[in-house]
Amino acid sequence: MSAPLSIVGELTIYRALELKPLILDEVAQRDRPSLDLSGVEEIDTAGVQLLLLAQREAHARGVELQLLSPSAAVREALELLWLSPRLDAPQPSGADA
Repeated sequence: MSAPLSIVGELTIYRALELKPLILDEVAQRDRPSLDLSGVEEIDTAGVQLLLLAQREAHARGVELQLLSPSAAVREALELLWLSPRLDAPQPSGADA
């Protein structure tokens, strides 16, 4: 099993063009695509859209995208948009609810 794609820093509109091909390549090339979101310090709706796109592409391939260790910023954004269940981003053990 190979290491997940690690996203560090911003997952925002300012990095969307940079991150989109990396994220979609992760989904297209791996049998078990996964994104490590523990290093995401800021996320906006463009970042959420990238995650939703990646999930849609994974489902189209018949694989499941794993979102690993979402940072507090990611968890807060997904909860605010009521997307936590849809993206199924598990909280790290010991995380504040």
